[in-house]
Amino acid sequence: MSFKFEKLEVWKKAIDFSASINDLTKDFPKEELYILSSQIKRAADSIALNIAEGSTGQSNAEFRQFIGYAIRSAIEVVSCLHLGLKRKIIESDKFQLLYSEAETIIRMLQKLRLYLKQ
Repeated sequence: MSFKFEKLEVWKKAIDFSASINDLTKDFPKEELYILSSQIKRAADSIALNIAEGSTGQSNAEFRQFIGYAIRSAIEVVSCLHLGLKRKIIESDKFQLLYSEAETIIRMLQKLRLYLKQ
């Protein structure tokens, strides 16, 4: 059995992105464990989770709403990336790579939201 969301490329990218964020936080200092590390991982997980939850709704309007939540979560990850860069716990090259991945996911989510509006 497969679920609707498992066929969505944006969901697959969000799952991979979440794994990348989780790997990133393994190098964070211990004092960030319950602060930035926890926040960025929860936000990254929320992207895929909102896509999945929204896809099971009864209407495109409801799915659009959850896609909006996923976009907000992705934006939260971007903000956390900036904080990590500013605190010198994320290297510039890693920041750029993850920032670019977040941009791609956000664009895909925006396109999906527009598609669902039709």
